Amino acid sequence: MGYVVRAVWTANEGSEEIVLDALRELAPPSREEPGNQFYQAYQDPEQPRVFHLFEIYDDEEAYKAHGESEHFQRLAFGKAIPVLEKRERAFFQTLDV
Repeated sequence: MGYVVRAVWTANEGSEEIVLDALRELAPPSREEPGNQFYQAYQDPEQPRVFHLFEIYDDEEAYKAHGESEHFQRLAFGKAIPVLEKRERAFFQTLDV
């Protein structure tokens, strides 16, 4: 089973490019993490300040390792999150069906 994370980042007005740049840098090393199965950021053209992230990890420990990684600390906490109006996360588990 996989540990699924759905995150929604809403950028402050005028900060969309900062968040987009951070995500462009963050995605490649996140996909290379040992416990990562899938990592995809996306954006609705109708709501350009809202960024969605869909992530699947082997387990919760792999997700926690992602949050502690150098690239997440530098790019998410150091660059994107400070310019967010809102940050939401939801956690799920895949089903073996």
